[in-house]
Amino acid sequence: MSSHTRSTRQDYFHHLPITTRWMDNDVYGHVNNVVYYSYFDTVVNTYLIGHGVIDPSRGQTIGLVIETQCNYFAPLSFPHTVVAGLRVARLGSASVRYEVGLFRGEEEIAAAQGHFVHVYVDRDSRRPVPLPPALRAALLPLLVPQAHTGTAG
Repeated sequence: MSSHTRSTRQDYFHHLPITTRWMDNDVYGHVNNVVYYSYFDTVVNTYLIGHGVIDPSRGQTIGLVIETQCNYFAPLSFPHTVVAGLRVARLGSASVRYEVGLFRGEEEIAAAQGHFVHVYVDRDSRRPVPLPPALRAALLPLLVPQAHTGTAG
């Protein structure tokens, strides 16, 4: 995803409405930049939990964020509903690059967009493990068709 080209809703394969909260706004009257990352986490983890492929409190395989980035184009603020669009740009052997677009209400152009990379590890050892087959299967519908699906990390 180019950091300078704003994406559209159609660029994403899954959408989740997120209700902003009063406390999301900062003193400048818009959602604070750190909250955008919580929206990223929310759309990804809601998808994974909803598909039954992760159990954050008891699962043996967990995803750790190793990289994150966000570009901001237009402000979000309470009381808007934010719609988070989700896609997978890369599916590796032990990692996934998720891309997220944040849209204000019914707007078609992203107010913000970015990505983060999860490396999946064993909960106890914190060593990378291959993506479980059920996780890989749940992510395939989100995979950008021209995305590379190599086996490296």
